[in-house]
Amino acid sequence: MRGYCECSLHDNGFGGFTMRTEVAEALIDIEAELRRLGLWDRIPPSSEALASTEPFCLDTLSLPQWLQFVFLPTLYRMLEQEQSLPRRCAITPMAQEHFHGSGHGVDALLAALQRVDDLLTEGDEGLAR
Repeated sequence: MRGYCECSLHDNGFGGFTMRTEVAEALIDIEAELRRLGLWDRIPPSSEALASTEPFCLDTLSLPQWLQFVFLPTLYRMLEQEQSLPRRCAITPMAQEHFHGSGHGVDALLAALQRVDDLLTEGDEGLAR
């Protein structure tokens, strides 16, 4: 996935049912919040827009579009295929910057993004202990 985390994939030791379930629940919450906020697009972006090599597809997509069309599908697929998850994730700072002063009530969305960041990053820190 482009831009949301350090994407060295490995089995971080937290690939079990509970951690994966918590990640899946947070992803569902992210989708629900994007829909609630009216930020869920019915029409996907072009394949060219999705092919961006910039972090977060910053040059071709809005952050909500990137979440919907890159981040969520990629993590859902990784969960379904029982692939190793990213070992570090830091989307929340980008989201905070994106929504700063927007007037959207994004606290629940930011909280769900922070849960994903924490779950994936804590899993990696668990290896160092």
